Amino acid sequence: MPLRDKILLRKRSVIETINDELKNIVHAVHSRHRGLGNFLMDMISAIMAYSFFPKKPAIKWEIEKQNQLELFF
Repeated sequence: MPLRDKILLRKRSVIETINDELKNIVHAVHSRHRGLGNFLMDMISAIMAYSFFPKKPAIKWEIEKQNQLELFF
């Protein structure tokens, strides 16, 4: 498996954990909203409630300096 795929799989587990917390703890349930404003208000309120959680999952992000020539086309 390429390194890029391994990194994406690691990030997917963190994203799935956050989605699970939003659905079950903050009660951000996907329902049929009658308008875009109602949907946005529901999502914003769920994200605001999530921001007050003391522990949140995170992805370790490290930048490695490489001495290789990188070409972008």
